[in-house]
Amino acid sequence: MAKEPEILNFSDIPIEPFPDRSTRWLFEDKEYVRNLIEILASELAAHIDFSRLSQINRSFIPDTLREQESDMVFTVPFQNESGTDELLIYILIEHQSTVDPIMGFRVLFYMMQIWDSQRREWESDNVPKSQWRFRPILPIVYYTGEQRWNNPLTLESIMDMPDMLARFVPKFDTLFLSVNETDAADLKKTDHSLGWLLTVLQKENANEETLIEAMLEAFLYFETLDEEYAPQRRKAMIYLILFILHRRPPEEHRRLITLIDQRIHDMEVETMAKSIIEITKEEGREEGREEGRTQAKRESIMKLIQSRFNVLPESVATEIDSIQSLSHLDLIFDKALTAETIDEIGLQNNND
Repeated sequence: MAKEPEILNFSDIPIEPFPDRSTRWLFEDKEYVRNLIEILASELAAHIDFSRLSQINRSFIPDTLREQESDMVFTVPFQNESGTDELLIYILIEHQSTVDPIMGFRVLFYMMQIWDSQRREWESDNVPKSQWRFRPILPIVYYTGEQRWNNPLTLESIMDMPDMLARFVPKFDTLFLSVNETDAADLKKTDHSLGWLLTVLQKENANEETLIEAMLEAFLYFETLDEEYAPQRRKAMIYLILFILHRRPPEEHRRLITLIDQRIHDMEVETMAKSIIEITKEEGREEGREEGRTQAKRESIMKLIQSRFNVLPESVATEIDSIQSLSHLDLIFDKALTAETIDEIGLQNNND
């Protein structure tokens, strides 16, 4: 199934923070969704047919909260003793650095919106109420902040009430992964790419030597993967390149990306890494002048597209040359790294 472009018009969609857009890009891969659930609830993963996982292209996050969180919704068959039912998987990506004590309420609120969208659809289609069957939701909170999360994801934790009233409060379970708090052994226990990638992300604020040690350990694992897992390995490597460019100091970029180039034997990743190494050299010479940085980024994007797709259409080059916003150019650069086709970069009709 062809992958739909994440962003079709940059002028209509706000710039998203790196943890948000990169995590959503990662979980577009069915195997990474499988890895996440296997880390959190392996007993459930065994009943889910991930080969038929399908993403719902709709967000339930209000615009006022998009700077601190994002979400993804999937439908998937769930197999049990009585047959196969449809399950909804709801992943709430929480990338603000502080803990929100009302998370339990927020999760329930978003779940209610999902069920309400089902209700509206049935009403629109004139489905008799006797046939309405709300789909169960598996809620997951994926937390990337550094602050320790001690707050329960329940409604009771944000209520003051006598025990005799507790039975009137809605109760539900939520799977929760705090990337930075989870023990590395627990992340790696399922022996899948996601866990090993997360052990590197845990070193985001460590010194360069510590980060390199984590990267080398992960690379040893990736080198053991059979060819059938090459797409997940490639995605992990591209994610690491983006992680380095966005989350590590500029003076480390060339060394860390060179390390990826030297250790991962994947032609696409090697080509991408070599291109970025050359790009960082050129951009380094342009630091200090805003217009120089903007022009260097335009040229970097064009070289990256040429390197990845062996062609740079004149219309695409013209479109890139017309963009003045450095933040938009940074976003387009990320898209050029992760897109499978030039069209997926989403430059058409950009009115920046």
